[in-house]
Amino acid sequence: MAFATRALRRVLGPAAGAATLVVAAATAVSPPALAEPAPAKEPAETSRDRAPVHGLIGAIGNTPLIGEPAGPRASGPSGTAAGCAAALAARRPGAERASHAGPLPGFSSLRATRRPCPCVARWPRPAPPHRRTATAPRAELHSLSAATGCRILAKAEHLNPGGSIKDRPAARIILRAEQEGRLPAGGGGTIVEGTGGNTGVGMALVAAARGHAAVLVMPETISTDKMDLMRSLGARVVTRPPVPFSDPRHYVHTARRIAEATPGAVFGDQFESLENMRSHLEGTGPEIWRQAGGRVDGFVCAAGTGGTIAGVSHALKERSPAVRVYVIDPPGSSLAAFVDDGVPFPSDGGTITEGIGIGRVTANFASARVDGAFRGSDEEAVAMMGYLLRHEGLFVGPSAALNVVGAVKLARVLGRGKTVVTILCDGGERYRASVNKPGYLQERGLGAAAAVRHAEGDLRFVR
Repeated sequence: MAFATRALRRVLGPAAGAATLVVAAATAVSPPALAEPAPAKEPAETSRDRAPVHGLIGAIGNTPLIGEPAGPRASGPSGTAAGCAAALAARRPGAERASHAGPLPGFSSLRATRRPCPCVARWPRPAPPHRRTATAPRAELHSLSAATGCRILAKAEHLNPGGSIKDRPAARIILRAEQEGRLPAGGGGTIVEGTGGNTGVGMALVAAARGHAAVLVMPETISTDKMDLMRSLGARVVTRPPVPFSDPRHYVHTARRIAEATPGAVFGDQFESLENMRSHLEGTGPEIWRQAGGRVDGFVCAAGTGGTIAGVSHALKERSPAVRVYVIDPPGSSLAAFVDDGVPFPSDGGTITEGIGIGRVTANFASARVDGAFRGSDEEAVAMMGYLLRHEGLFVGPSAALNVVGAVKLARVLGRGKTVVTILCDGGERYRASVNKPGYLQERGLGAAAAVRHAEGDLRFVR
């Protein structure tokens, strides 16, 4: 989309989209977003630029792609010290540092030493027992691939330390604020964010690790599981009624006001900050391309802030302009209409999904390179949740399930023999107090969709 390229180049400058294939995904920092066409001069290096990224933050990103080859473990004895040594050699800090010039020295080396054994971290989910052979397994979403004739792969973002893909932009926004001096590098600052849930968890995690306070504002309809987790991580949680964006009581406006009224606080602004999409332009997208062996024909996911689809679309299309990128939109959202007709007109109804679907076009989504849109339903998402649990051993949330619904739809569009990738944005444990609570779906007219046990390969529920 021409407007997307122009929008991104207006912010990033002439080098827009020229991401290198990097290993350090979530926090490889690029120049800050500017209104001027020319890119900003990189800030002079200070002691805070050399500060190492401690703890679990160093493990954000490089999540498995379900379906990727087993890597070093496949070529050697399973589980042996030799296999571990080979994998570690491939991930040695020097090799990672040579692959990028990120202004956070120390991050890549901490990734290599603080993650679990790479043989374990890269080992995909084993195939079901009846499909196992003596050779190294490839853990595709087998039943979906067989039913569609495509190779359907899923990026396991629910395995990030904070349990979702939102760890990536959360870490990048906070670490960038430290680099620019808006947050003290030694801790003691305050980050404020308006969130649909998962970004708040990521912000709370990163803020705790960096010594900052976190104030997170969200609709009161968000799952209490997420709210409780944020509080457990030390964050202050503020809830607001689910009102339209034009209402000053909206959670994003409330978060902005809190930040403005709090001395020294930083407003994360995940919806409009292009640090969001950059975390996927330089991380998620290149990881997908590498893990899929350079074979990606289509990518699909839902959008809320639009950061994931924006960053991944640019990263993949830079490597192969033929890659088709689609958004799948839940009920009540306006993004499908925007992609189809150029007008963000909301569809009918509401949705049980969280963190996806939106009634406006954010700066992140406006920069995305999207080829088409699907409209999904809560019935499809609920049915896919049960299908993935029974036939793929994946316990995911409704938003991740809707992404997989989109993968099936895109596979049907592209035809047999293609490779389609999507995102498992979070796990089902986040929804124990909502979607997975007894009676919750029945009260919302979704009991029938949850009750039907679809046979393996029976995807008639995807319309």
